Amino acid sequence: MNGMDSRSLIRAMPAVFVLIWSTGFIVARFAMPYAPPFSFLMMRYLLSIACFMAWIAWAGVRWPQTGLQWIHLGITGVLMHGLYLGGVWAAVKGGMGSGLSALIVGIQPVLTAIWLSVVAGAGHRVSGRQWLGLLLGFAGLVLVVWRKLTQGNPGDYVTAGNMTWAIAALVAITAGTLYQKRFVKPCDVRSANAVQLIAAALVTAPLAWLEPESVHWNAHVVGAMAWSVLGLTLGGSSLLYLLIQRGAAASVASLMYLVPPTTAAIAWALFDEPITFATVLGTALTAIGVSLVVRSKAV
Repeated sequence: MNGMDSRSLIRAMPAVFVLIWSTGFIVARFAMPYAPPFSFLMMRYLLSIACFMAWIAWAGVRWPQTGLQWIHLGITGVLMHGLYLGGVWAAVKGGMGSGLSALIVGIQPVLTAIWLSVVAGAGHRVSGRQWLGLLLGFAGLVLVVWRKLTQGNPGDYVTAGNMTWAIAALVAITAGTLYQKRFVKPCDVRSANAVQLIAAALVTAPLAWLEPESVHWNAHVVGAMAWSVLGLTLGGSSLLYLLIQRGAAASVASLMYLVPPTTAAIAWALFDEPITFATVLGTALTAIGVSLVVRSKAV
């Protein structure tokens, strides 16, 4: 591969990542009628670990060289796999629609901007433009949530339980991204992902063991599992790790506001999740708000 091809591939990575990432919410909605969330995720982690282990052995990949690096990777695995995915899948299992769960998690750049303004000091202070974006983003989210709270249909409504899970997922992916960028040193994406998944499996195992429901295997669950392992974990998670390590997290954030409308459109086509004027307006407000936050020079 020549230099131009390599640069083109790197430039395309954020867009490809967003396209893959959008399917994660759809897969959750696809599988959750037939499987408890943490049992499904536990199997996903174990299968993904097996795939990475085989890949690592075949390619002779080096593992992280220090115990501290293993710890840092383990923490990001708990946050970005265990808690983030667990929160999203539990929210969908609790009746939240794919589009709304994507919209809630899609305000991650807003939380990132707030955190940087508080912790990083003047160089990352929230500007007037960003504050406008924050207000628009939350206004749009409230508009969508309120409609689903009062008029939600089965499989697309809001409760205190599924909202708590979705917010937990939002906080986890935000914290995990910031933590990885700050503490995780560059290493091979395959061994890094394997360590992260092992940590996620360790925290997920007790929750899966406590679930009274068992997995009802059918074509929906098998298809969802296959894409979860091959597309989302081996593909999407690896791309996310590479993007953060390459310093392209800002590019990912600027494209992330495309995930909710894309997910909503797919969910409408597959699951008949309604797209009303309030949903469109709220999603548009949130997208504009997030774009104002991430496009500001202060971030």
